[in-house]
Amino acid sequence: MNIIKLTVLAGVFASYTSCSVQSNTVKTIPAKNTAKPNSNIPKTKEPVTPNRPVTAVSPTDENFRTNLPEIKREFRGAWIASVANINWPSRNDLTVEQQKTEAINMLDMLKNNNFNAAIFQIRPSADALYTSNIEPWSYFLTGETGKPPYPNYDPLQFWIEEAHKRGLELHVWLNPYRAHHTNGGSVTKLSMANTLSDIVVRLKNGMYWFDPANPRTQGHVSNVVKDIVKRYDIDAIHFDDYFYPYATYNRGADFPDHASWNTYVSNGGSLSRADWRRDNVNKFVERIYKEIHAEKNNVRFGISPFGIWKPGYPAGVVGSSQYDELYADAKLWLNKGWVDYFSPQLYWPIDSKGQAFESLLSWWQSENTMKRHLWPGLNTVEIKVSDRPTEIKNQIEISRKILKNDAGEIHWSIAGLTKNPGMLPALKNGPYNEKALVPKSPWIKAVPLQTPTLFITDNGSSAQVSWSTKNAADVFQWVLFTQYNGVWQTEILTLDTLSKEVPKSKDGKKLNGVAIKAIDRLGNESDYTAKKIR
Repeated sequence: MNIIKLTVLAGVFASYTSCSVQSNTVKTIPAKNTAKPNSNIPKTKEPVTPNRPVTAVSPTDENFRTNLPEIKREFRGAWIASVANINWPSRNDLTVEQQKTEAINMLDMLKNNNFNAAIFQIRPSADALYTSNIEPWSYFLTGETGKPPYPNYDPLQFWIEEAHKRGLELHVWLNPYRAHHTNGGSVTKLSMANTLSDIVVRLKNGMYWFDPANPRTQGHVSNVVKDIVKRYDIDAIHFDDYFYPYATYNRGADFPDHASWNTYVSNGGSLSRADWRRDNVNKFVERIYKEIHAEKNNVRFGISPFGIWKPGYPAGVVGSSQYDELYADAKLWLNKGWVDYFSPQLYWPIDSKGQAFESLLSWWQSENTMKRHLWPGLNTVEIKVSDRPTEIKNQIEISRKILKNDAGEIHWSIAGLTKNPGMLPALKNGPYNEKALVPKSPWIKAVPLQTPTLFITDNGSSAQVSWSTKNAADVFQWVLFTQYNGVWQTEILTLDTLSKEVPKSKDGKKLNGVAIKAIDRLGNESDYTAKKIR
């Protein structure tokens, strides 16, 4: 009887050796995860698979260590402006379905052209393109301040979910001090310019502005930011260049902050008025940075200041001074590390004599003493050159040369990508010809991801590769590595992609191995699992 058993077992073992894909145990392909990113991926079961032989091998032959290629990294974002219906929604009388369709078309365009982030304006002027108990619904969303969309939905939540489905980060862009825009309809009883009129001033161009020096202003905006960070699964908070307003907004007259200035002086303040204004903004920027990270450490803070700090910095630069006009000491914020990324608006051509792109970016880089992300803003819409696609492509190449392994840029705006027929092809066929992860943020502490589990089954001419992990709530993307004739290839995949059919031969080359890594919300990589294919 023992001899018969041994004979049968030997025959079974021999029949299994024809299978070309190695696997420890029989595993099914995990079902595609349709849950939100914060849900846990269920453990896969082990059903019996009849009629298909599976290779029986020693576990030590299964996993292996190797040198995987470095994953390409570059931040590629686009601003999507809601103020004055510049980008989205294109009109303030669209139906909810029309709004959603426009949003999906924009996000699909970004994904298909290998972008990895959208910077979406949700608070253009003390209003909300999201559900808020602090500020009213935006005029630019529904055509009436305080009027909710009908049927009611939360645009920000929709944008977050749709962006993340596509592997895109969603940064929310707020204008901190503008209380009412001239294109925002009339000031109604629900407008913040009315309900907080004691800390708001009216400028001569018709806009209303919060007084940055008033502690109540700073507290109000702080509450808005913390509310968004707490309730929404966003990737970053983003401020633009509007701190104290540009002088043209008040027709050259000084900013009307007499009441708060007189209070400061009467309380023994010793700073000059200009330094006092800058000090107000400096303290506010530092406060917002710290409060964001106290609420959710993985949410980054970015600012896109005017591209020139002061004329003469660097030598030869001329133009407006944000230091003296906007009372924004943006160099200090960068020096102090009060931002996670910094995107000076370098909206001039490469060969501009007074505002040369390369020299300005190099100067900002020299001031980046805390090694934060420095991703310039590019004027993709209307940079003053005859061939915009070539100019923007060249600016990206210059940025890569200066910024090296921490390269990136933000395009102003998404309209510059869609309305110029040559722009997207120039990027997709040039610098954006393959997908990229966002650069890591090593100064932000993160819990290391667990190593994913990898399963492989044989489908004849292909290998069915699937994977899972125990801490799926912390995963944002996957990177799949496939090795043909000893050469590794990489593919960045969305969170809900948990399985892929991989051909066992490609262009005459044989599949030798497969590996998988998980990527977290900050771009950090897990360790990998790699398996040989025979």
